[in-house]
Amino acid sequence: MRLTLDEVAAATGFSKPYLSTIETGKVKNPPSDRLISRLEEVLEFSPGTLRHIAHIERIPADIRQEYDTINAENRRYKEILKNIIRHSLEPSQLGEVLAQYQLDVDEKSQSPRAGHWVPVINKVAAGYPASFDDLGYPVGFADDYVRCPDIHDPNAFAVRVVGDSMEPKFREGDIVVFSPAADVQNGDDCFVRFSSPHETTFKRVFFESDGQVRLQPRNTDYPPQLVEGQRINGIYRAVIHFQTL
Repeated sequence: MRLTLDEVAAATGFSKPYLSTIETGKVKNPPSDRLISRLEEVLEFSPGTLRHIAHIERIPADIRQEYDTINAENRRYKEILKNIIRHSLEPSQLGEVLAQYQLDVDEKSQSPRAGHWVPVINKVAAGYPASFDDLGYPVGFADDYVRCPDIHDPNAFAVRVVGDSMEPKFREGDIVVFSPAADVQNGDDCFVRFSSPHETTFKRVFFESDGQVRLQPRNTDYPPQLVEGQRINGIYRAVIHFQTL
């Protein structure tokens, strides 16, 4: 919103240093409901959005994990039921059911809980492009999930890194979350999907003036690769990085 911390502090009535600890994630506990309500007003969130997120964060870790796991399972079962309905109802009935289902999905995608669990769909090669598939799961579902409270893109997905071409920043076994809703700029670390052949890779991307895309490894032992833009049918920016310490 192009607001400075000074402006937010003045509008909320809370100190700039404390707001800074919230912005940088250094505050140990969610702030008070009073401050959260003021932030919702100043930053134009829907009423209750930030408070709901904060209330979930205040739940003890073991209870919150169980709560989030149940939510993730409910999403999976709902998708399974949708697939069953799709194959067993008459077309007229199917249209009504799916319309209601989409309303439910839209409501959940706008909920503060949306995006708390992101599916880990496969592995991505931090090396030469490799064959890739989503293991046959519908969008948003997988055998494994990572918890990402700050992600609200319903199409976000995570992959495990394979190879060493993105070292030292990304190492084999790390999990990286990508958001199709995030803008992509030159130099961003991105999941790149090719239309032909059906391959993917994980590289920094640079858009050249001739319509080509330069895929640049972070590891200087690997050369960059130039590809025609029309070969690419998806470029998704990395937004969260989980690494093993």
